[in-house]
Amino acid sequence: MAGPAHETLPRPDFDAPVKVLIVTAPFYRDIADGLLAGARAELEAAGATWEEIVVPGALEIGPAIGMAGRLSNFDGYVALGCVIRGETTHYETVCADSSRALTLLGLSGHCIGNGILTVETHEQAAVRADPGGQNKGGGAAAAALHLIALGRKWAGARRDVGFGRGVQVAGEDGPLA
Repeated sequence: MAGPAHETLPRPDFDAPVKVLIVTAPFYRDIADGLLAGARAELEAAGATWEEIVVPGALEIGPAIGMAGRLSNFDGYVALGCVIRGETTHYETVCADSSRALTLLGLSGHCIGNGILTVETHEQAAVRADPGGQNKGGGAAAAALHLIALGRKWAGARRDVGFGRGVQVAGEDGPLA
């Protein structure tokens, strides 16, 4: 009996260059290195260029992406890190708040692939970070690329919507603007 199938979307094609920021929290360096290798490979396969910055922990990934979104010119972002359950409730806080930050940024228009692993053990993280295994870093990069492609597709549809060209204000004389 076969297990459940996982659908992988085809890699999007781009007419214009794509520039991505990878934000890595290397608290578990070996895990971060695996995630980063997978993300880099996926971005390079799509023809995207990338830069990497490093932040102290998973909680700093969202603020770093928010600053880059305001102050730089990236098309998308890949968030990479790992949170492993410990003996305190800090795990729940870091998991919830890092995820919430990325969700809010995504809802505000940032194209983010979330590759922050939230696991019970280091062994679980190693399997998920392995570029030859579950390749969650590559999956996060692919998610960012798909969101960038959607954003570019829909960007053209917003032209001349609402009170744009072709609207004449009541009482104005002359041709339509």
